[in-house]
Amino acid sequence: MSEVNVTEETFESEVLNAELPVLVDFSAEWCGPCKMVDPIVHELADDWAGKVKVVKIDADESPNILMKYGVMGIPTLMFFSNGEVKERVTGFQPKKKLVKKFEKHI
Repeated sequence: MSEVNVTEETFESEVLNAELPVLVDFSAEWCGPCKMVDPIVHELADDWAGKVKVVKIDADESPNILMKYGVMGIPTLMFFSNGEVKERVTGFQPKKKLVKKFEKHI
């Protein structure tokens, strides 16, 4: 599992300047729905290994990134390609729905 924890300091290099498309998981320790999304995100990271980079951002530790991208609720999954947001999903979604939303950008 190659999930990377990203901070405000590493966001640009890990996400915006990444060579691969990046799935960003905005979550927090205390968030119940985030814990439900977590295993799905791990599966996607395995399924898309080598094709998509999967990173996690702690919402409490990165308020500036949340503000910049208008993240109002967590969990929020954002799919970046070439430094741009291509897709965004807020709240729990089953794996099939997430795959359908994100796969077209891979």
